[in-house]
This record gives sequence, C-alpha cells and structure tokens, in this order.
Amino acid sequence: MSQARQALTVEQEPFLSVRSMASLCASGHVIPAHCHDWRQLVYATSGAMTLTAARWVWMIPPGNAVLVPAGRIHSIRMWGAVAVRTLYFPADLDVAALRDPECRVLAVSSLMRELILRVVETGALDGRVPAHQHLLAVLLDEMQAAPVTPATLPLPEDARAAAVAREVLAAPSEAPGLDELSRRYAVGRRTLERLFRNDTGMSYGMWKQKARLSDAIRLLAEGRSVTDAALDTGYSSVSAFIAAFKRTFGCTPGQW
Repeated sequence: MSQARQALTVEQEPFLSVRSMASLCASGHVIPAHCHDWRQLVYATSGAMTLTAARWVWMIPPGNAVLVPAGRIHSIRMWGAVAVRTLYFPADLDVAALRDPECRVLAVSSLMRELILRVVETGALDGRVPAHQHLLAVLLDEMQAAPVTPATLPLPEDARAAAVAREVLAAPSEAPGLDELSRRYAVGRRTLERLFRNDTGMSYGMWKQKARLSDAIRLLAEGRSVTDAALDTGYSSVSAFIAAFKRTFGCTPGQW
C-alpha cells in the first residue's frame, strides 16, 4: 500500500481519529519516562524495543507492536536500528480493541502492518472522511483479533528485590550470583528467593532465565547470530537455547 503523506490543517484537529509519527532510532537510544493523553500503538518495522511501565517490562521484537493505554507512564529503549511507526488514538474512542487498561504486545499480521503503514503515510485519519473511517474500522478489527505475545517480565514490588532485578536486567549474562546480590543489597538469599516468587509468580532462576532470553532478542536485533546470542546469554548448548526461546516467545530464534 502506498499513498502520499498529506499535510494536516488546523481545521482538521477536532476531527482527527488517529494521529501518526515515523522515526528512526539508533541502537541503545532511550525515550525517557513519559505519558500521552491519547492511546499509543508502537510498531517497529525493523529492530526491537523494550518498554518499561510501572512493574512490568515488555520486549517488543520485530513483527510485534505494543499498545499503551492513555496516561500510562512508560519508557522505551531501542535495540538495533529501529524504524518506529506510532499511531495515537484519542482516549474517548471507546472500542474493544483499545479498552485494555494494561500494556499488551500484539503479533502484527501482514494486513495489520500494511494498515499501520498506510495511516503513517496518510499522516492522520479524519473522522469526517468515509475512506478514513473504513481504514480505521479494519485496523481496529485487526488489533482486536491480534494474538497477544508472552514477551512480558514482571518486576518485584519489594525495593530490595526490584534493585536486584534492575541490576540483572542491565546485563543479564554478566550479573553476579544470587549470594553476591544478596550481600550487595543486604537481603538474605532465602528472603530474596521468596520475594521473587511472591512478587513475580516465578522463582528467581526462572525470572533470570526469562531476562536472559529477553536480552537475546536485543542481541539478535543488533545482528548477532543465534549461536552468539546463545553463548552470550549463558547457554552452553545452542539447542537448549533454541528450545527455551521457543517456549518463551512461541517461535525459534531463526524464525524470529
């Protein structure tokens, strides 16, 4: 689909049902914590992103988009050269596809991808234009039908455990052992393990494995091979890495 991007006028402003933005970000670029009055659909045609909001971290690999509710404070980190395509929906647009109060990562179908690109090329959708109304209706249907991908990682509520989690997330493959982390943050090992299980619903070991797999997405987005990603995230066996990756993200690293 292709269409020349149209210039918007001040008169259109009250009637806009979707806004859009296109940008290109370098690997490692961070969009600091912020929020929007409009709901936001963030999609990368290349590269990967990590979105953090409150106690949750979402990994958004290529082929996926994240829907952010209005008013939700969030930050985004880019991995690889990221071509970002963002759509903004007004908070008063009351449709099922936009009602989720939490962020969610959506698997983007080929049709949904083309619809997003068409809106970005158009610039915005005007609710008075029938063609724009039809385009919006199909886009919302695709968003509603899109599978939600399991690329989320909860952070502990306890301040000490949360500090441990942030250190691990900064470099999952280089994080010290649990005994060292316990001493560093003045919390007993058993207490730390209990806090992770109670606050995240998984053991520390399971949580760290998922953090390492999320880091593998960053490595793959930056052009590293599957073997390099496996070794750099602490796996001695590439086949074990591939199996764990598929269990977590629903596809192999090669398919991703």
